[in-house]
Amino acid sequence: MRLAEFILQDMEAILADWEAFAATLLPAAAGMTSLALRDHAQHILEAVAKDLTTHQTRETQSEKSKGRAPKVAGAPETAAQTHAVLRAQTGFDINQLVAEYRALRASVLRRWMDAGPIDQPGMEDVIRFNEAIDQAVAESVGHFHAQVEQARNLLLGMLGHDMRSPLNTILTTSSYLAALNAGEQVSVSAARLIRSGAAMRALLDDLVDFNRTKLGLGVKVVPSDIDLAASGYSRGRWDGARLQQLVRNLVSNAIRYGSPDTAVRVALRGEQAEVRVEVTNSGPTIDPSALSQMFDPLKRGSLHGDSHEAWGGLGLGLFIVREIAKAHGGEVEARSGGGETTFAVRLPRNHRAASP
Repeated sequence: MRLAEFILQDMEAILADWEAFAATLLPAAAGMTSLALRDHAQHILEAVAKDLTTHQTRETQSEKSKGRAPKVAGAPETAAQTHAVLRAQTGFDINQLVAEYRALRASVLRRWMDAGPIDQPGMEDVIRFNEAIDQAVAESVGHFHAQVEQARNLLLGMLGHDMRSPLNTILTTSSYLAALNAGEQVSVSAARLIRSGAAMRALLDDLVDFNRTKLGLGVKVVPSDIDLAASGYSRGRWDGARLQQLVRNLVSNAIRYGSPDTAVRVALRGEQAEVRVEVTNSGPTIDPSALSQMFDPLKRGSLHGDSHEAWGGLGLGLFIVREIAKAHGGEVEARSGGGETTFAVRLPRNHRAASP
């Protein structure tokens, strides 16, 4: 019996195996009904059986084994894609999702081999079956990841919104205490609260901006005609508050990772069509491979020759610098050598920002 025929004929037993295994995936599976545990398993198996009886070229088969089956424009979600979304919403993790497919693969092949010997056409069926399962795994993982990303972005958005009110209350109350002049102890404590609150607000701003970029909105800028310096050719159309944030992030980064006994240099250079802002610190040369990753979010690079000294937390500060530069039509680059590291930001004078 060919494998496609066996799958359709032995469907109930295979689904029972699927359900029994899914029930062990705790805590997500706790309390789930039989229907919920089976979810789209039958539709996935029917799609696999159909795939086994469909003529395909060797190239198509190879692409499927890599999870790269051709996509049909306007086609509805596959059963594997819908299954992944429902599993993510139910609380399954990515390892549990993939484990379901491993168990399904083993169950089908074991039952089929127990039913009788496999001939040469049957060996071809095994290859085709594995390719179809690999494609289903790729579809499920892709949609599972998208669902988790969406949930995370919504959480970050709500977190950023809900934290602003209590944080503003803390800062306002701290400023009030500092203005009371109620003694040195109160003033020192109030100043400490103000500094800590400002640091928290800067981090919160970075998180909100990061969330906007993940949602495809980019960093919001409101340009106006401003002058970046008291003298020199430094006028242009930019968002002043955003450029303050950009410089603050660069200077904070330079202070944190530069030599403590050497000053951080901030330079502003006006050119015909743009202005360049450069922040330089002294310290160990940074490895080129680390430089190339320093503006990526949620990644770490390390100082040259010091593998356990990481470039900062989640890396959101430099990521936001890059996004602010991009929102102004500019760019940022890093270079390191001769005991110095420089971050250079290029800002066109009259870039028209896209509508938020």
